[in-house]
Amino acid sequence: MRLAPLESLLNRNVAASSAARALCQRLATKVLAVHVDGVPLSVYFKSHGEHMTLHTDHEGTPDATLSGTPLSLLRLAGPAPEAALRGGAVHIEGDAEVAQTFSELLKAAQPDLEEELSRVVGDVAAHQIGNAARSAFGFARRAHDTLLQNVAEYLQEEGRDVPSRTEAEEFLHGVDRLRDDVDRLEARLKLLETRNNR
Repeated sequence: MRLAPLESLLNRNVAASSAARALCQRLATKVLAVHVDGVPLSVYFKSHGEHMTLHTDHEGTPDATLSGTPLSLLRLAGPAPEAALRGGAVHIEGDAEVAQTFSELLKAAQPDLEEELSRVVGDVAAHQIGNAARSAFGFARRAHDTLLQNVAEYLQEEGRDVPSRTEAEEFLHGVDRLRDDVDRLEARLKLLETRNNR
C-alpha cells in the first residue's frame, strides 16, 4: 500500500531543501524499512534519486531496517536521536551508513508542522495551535521526567529494590577486584604446578 499523503509532503520538503536533494541522490535505489514493534506495521522508504516513495510492503531485502516501539521511533525525530540508538530502544539491522544517511535526509526534509497547518487553517490559527501543542508537549515531557525520577527514587530509597548508583559502582569495583585476584591466584597456581613438574 502506498502512503501518498505522507509521500507528497516528504517530496515537497525534499524539493525545497538542497541538502535533502543531495542526500536523496546519494541514496538512489536504497531502501530503509521502519518496523514498529507490537504493531503489524512497517514503512519502506525508497529513494529514486530525485524523489522518495513510501510503501507498507516491499519485495526483497531492505538495505537497512530500524525497529522499535512507536515512542522510541518518535525519539529519532527529536533533538537527540543518538540517545535512542545508544540506549538500545531502537535497533538497526543491515547497512548502518544507509540508515544514518536516511536519518539525515528525513531530518533535512522534516516538515514544519505549523507551516503545513497554516495551509489549512491560516497563519494565526496555526500559530495558536502550535503554541498550544508545544505547551502540551512540554508539560507531558516534564510530567514524564518527574514520574521517572520519582519511581527511581522510590525503588532506591523506599523499597530498596534497586541499588543506588554508588552501591552499584561499589559492587562492580568489588567484582573487578575479585576477578583480578582470581587471575593472580590462577597464575600462581600454574607457576607452582610448573615448578612441581620439574
